[in-house]
Amino acid sequence: MAIRRALISVSDKSGIVEFSRELANQGVQIISTGGTFSLLQKEGVPVIGISDVTGFPEILDGRVKTLHPAVHSGLLAVRDDEEHQKAMEELGLDYIDLVIVNLYPFKETIAKPDVTYEDAIENIDIGGPTMLRSAAKNHAFVTVVVDAGDYATILEEVKAQGDTTLETRKRLAAKVFRHTAAYDSLISDYLSKQMGEPLPETYTVTYEKVQDLRYGENPHQKAAFYKKPLAAAGNVTTAEQLHGKELSYNNINDANAALAILKEFDEPAVVAVKHMNPCGVGIGATIHEAYQKAYAADPTSIFGGIVAANRTIGADTAELLGSIFLEIIIAPDYTPEALEVLTKKKNIRLLKLGELSAAGERKPKWLVTSVDGGMLVQESDVHSLTEADLQFVTDRKPTEEELKQLLFGWKVVKHVKSNAILLAKDDMTVGVGAGQMNRVGAARIAIEQAGEAAKGAALASDAFFPMGDTVELAAKAGITAIIQPGGSIKDEESIAAANANNIAMVFTGVRHFKH
Repeated sequence: MAIRRALISVSDKSGIVEFSRELANQGVQIISTGGTFSLLQKEGVPVIGISDVTGFPEILDGRVKTLHPAVHSGLLAVRDDEEHQKAMEELGLDYIDLVIVNLYPFKETIAKPDVTYEDAIENIDIGGPTMLRSAAKNHAFVTVVVDAGDYATILEEVKAQGDTTLETRKRLAAKVFRHTAAYDSLISDYLSKQMGEPLPETYTVTYEKVQDLRYGENPHQKAAFYKKPLAAAGNVTTAEQLHGKELSYNNINDANAALAILKEFDEPAVVAVKHMNPCGVGIGATIHEAYQKAYAADPTSIFGGIVAANRTIGADTAELLGSIFLEIIIAPDYTPEALEVLTKKKNIRLLKLGELSAAGERKPKWLVTSVDGGMLVQESDVHSLTEADLQFVTDRKPTEEELKQLLFGWKVVKHVKSNAILLAKDDMTVGVGAGQMNRVGAARIAIEQAGEAAKGAALASDAFFPMGDTVELAAKAGITAIIQPGGSIKDEESIAAANANNIAMVFTGVRHFKH
């Protein structure tokens, strides 16, 4: 076998002229279509049009040109099958040994903010995927290329032996089916969203590899990092790494958790995260003040953690950040002076986010969680709360300052693993109890961490109190205000305990479990 005829039809024409010229120099006949044909002809590459092969003109604005038996017989014929050989000879058809196709830019089209439905539909490729699938199915005999990165390998093997190896053809065929599956997934997702069907009868998603990772959560686990093809700005998949070692699996998870909390705030805010839980969150008039509060919240746990800020980091804040060991710093940007300070630390990872969306403008995203044999899909928890949403259930109403701390704590506690209790005071977290099997246990941890700072603090709980014991514990610690969903059959017990201890308690009517 040898590659004698190649069909080339590409939207992305990077490197195609040089590749085609090299094929022609090896005696390969080039067949092409539309814009690719015009380009190759203009560049002096010997080429014949698809209509010369099919005997049929390109019609319907190019919608029909390769959907023809002369093309697909040439791709699908089994070369060592006598009946197939006989049919090809009787019908005067010839084989096509190499297909180079990339598809209409559907992803790029729907990424445009002003794209119309009609433009999106027009950029759904039909002939391209059909040729790719035909060639990939018959990879025992046909070489199929969808990625310009494979051109060099093809040329090397053709020059060496006139054909590609079966191993190469198998690898390329698998790549093709991954490519067409991803392409179809984008189309189905777009059309489903247009029809308001976010949870259809089959759920197909596609992601693009960002990088292989050294390992997963632990060194014995393999891992890689992928992103959505149309990922919005302001997240870890689109952040620019300015300095430091390659991100790890745990780094990426923690960075994502930090950003989720950060996006709750419009005012200057800093979030410190350890093992996907906040260990310190602070807000202030400046990012410098906010960082000082986030650090003071838990100076022990922040060591080796991740810090995210929602304002540009300047030199004064960089000096403080550089004085401790941190894995990652994330910010919309850094001043040159800050970068000069921070890049002195060889291994620290500095991520530049660019613009962050306003806290009130966030829309739910669909979150996918793997389970053995399947997956769970749910909306992200972007529920926000205002004073008007609160139910004041105790005799004493919270003061203005208490209310401010309750709402601050509520923004953060929703990002703490359940069962979760969070203490807030002076626009910062002072105690965090995360991931406990009972709510009293979470409260004890938060109160112990806060120490004297628990006095006068506000307590936020991600779910209701099943009984009054958490309120009693809070009262002993000197906590003066509580925010919780309410809805327990023993709410009256908790309300009575709060009234007995002069604690102001408000209900939100919303639960924030995070498993």
